Amino acid sequence: MTEPRTNLVLIDKPRPHTTVITLNRPERMNSMAFELMVPLHEAFEEVAADNDTTCVVLTGTGRGFCSGADTSGGGDPPPNIAGLTLTRIASRAMSLLADLVPAMQRMPQPVICAINGAAIGGGMCLTLGADIRLAGESAYFRAAGINNGLTATELGLSFLLPRAIGSSRAFEFMLSGRDLDAHEAAAIGLISRVVPDGELLTEALDLADQINGWSTQGTALTKRTMWAGLEISSLRAAIEMESNTQLYVRLTTQNFEEAVKARKEGRPPVFMD
Repeated sequence: MTEPRTNLVLIDKPRPHTTVITLNRPERMNSMAFELMVPLHEAFEEVAADNDTTCVVLTGTGRGFCSGADTSGGGDPPPNIAGLTLTRIASRAMSLLADLVPAMQRMPQPVICAINGAAIGGGMCLTLGADIRLAGESAYFRAAGINNGLTATELGLSFLLPRAIGSSRAFEFMLSGRDLDAHEAAAIGLISRVVPDGELLTEALDLADQINGWSTQGTALTKRTMWAGLEISSLRAAIEMESNTQLYVRLTTQNFEEAVKARKEGRPPVFMD
């Protein structure tokens, strides 16, 4: 299917149960103009509600995944601002941008980010909303707010980046304003692995196929528990949450029995949830 509202965000299903959301503004390296971010937010909500989609891939066209703030000064303002003062327009605009990462986390499906080229500023923050990050060899990252005389902290970066790579590396990267290439990003755990640019989408789709072979309920609750675990303050609370989630799936499905039977019969399991 293709998103009918705009061709700036494409929604396709190239393989069963996997939906690809593509940022499609390559002439501006998919920068975060509202004409692109509004349909992207809508795409997250639409795909999240698609019961046939059990895994999502997010990527961009051209030589950049997302180059962050649109410095051209062009583009449409956020919608529904008639009668608002400048400060209220600014608040509404920031609220829309600030909900992009939480919207990705709210999606029941695992989200794989296939990062091609530049992931700068808010574009880098967007990658951290994904559950899994793969990067092409051309990919690079920059927390560009500091380069622009602002703060490097935006859209959840101060929370997510230290949890991904550790606080010392996060401080150094965010304060220096330097670029981080794909191989260094893999070495410090910011991404899962680096793949050749021409194989990036195929690798992401293959990974989605692997995830889709498991229980839909199991993967959805694993995602939810993992994100919740990043905000839990104690081991005891984490174990309590995990125990309740595990018991819920164990007692309300026949998935465990099917897994045991499939291994004995030498076949892939078919989880009916």
